[in-house]
Amino acid sequence: MEDARTPGVDLDRLRSFVVLAEELHFTRAAALLHLTQPALSQQIRALERQLGAELVRRDARGCSLSEVGRLVAAEARRVLADVDAGLARIRAAVGGREGRLRLAYTRSARGGRVDALIGRFRELHPQIEVVAETAWTAPNVAGLLAGRFDAAFVRPPIDEPALACRHVDREELLLAVPRRHRLAQCRRIQRADITGEPAVMWPRENGPGMYDRIIAQVWPDGGFRLAHHEPDDEQLLRAVAGGAVIAAVPEGRARALTMPGLCLRRFAAPTPTVDVALAYPKDSTNPAVHRLAELLL
Repeated sequence: MEDARTPGVDLDRLRSFVVLAEELHFTRAAALLHLTQPALSQQIRALERQLGAELVRRDARGCSLSEVGRLVAAEARRVLADVDAGLARIRAAVGGREGRLRLAYTRSARGGRVDALIGRFRELHPQIEVVAETAWTAPNVAGLLAGRFDAAFVRPPIDEPALACRHVDREELLLAVPRRHRLAQCRRIQRADITGEPAVMWPRENGPGMYDRIIAQVWPDGGFRLAHHEPDDEQLLRAVAGGAVIAAVPEGRARALTMPGLCLRRFAAPTPTVDVALAYPKDSTNPAVHRLAELLL
């Protein structure tokens, strides 16, 4: 006998056979299936021909299942349950109601609108599994292009034609200075005040677009003097608190990581800013990605 789970077996015939196996009466089964009794009989005979075995023994009082028929009925119930569950998952995934979203955060942009956005997404789509990790913008972009992430938060600008980039938030850049530094007495920092001052930054390869944007806004006329690199914003601020260096840091991270020994000061106009955006492949077929992006419209 051909395996009832093979693609050659008609699912409608299997469903009809399962109902008949439960009722053991053609007229009652046909009524439940909204078929005529002859139409149901034709379906069962066609299934028997397809499987090459007698499934039903007919008699004056109704019918009974053959030994093979009992086996096919048990297998058919399991197969149809699996099919129905699979179709439900497919419909839900196509509708964006469940699935999986592999998401990357950028280190400098947790909290604020980023966390609020993901919180809203989880609230609206609780069946979508969010698998998240955190890295810098450059590794996040590389992960998107390699197919390791479905979506990622990044610090634009990014120059990748294959990726869509939706604006999420804009935040002010603050200047972190040692508490005893002369600039700690200033209410607003003029660009000329920091020309030639030793500064710390994270490595440019972590996020080239954001790095260049910070330098262009904070030191527009030159005068950027790099003292040394630190791996992340927390270490930047620790270096500032412990020495005679300064650092330009996004306000959200600066205020979240504030520590003894340093002061945060605003710049005079024009106010320097950095953005955070949601990036994802333009050709993404993951419905969860589009559900997340829709929240930014």
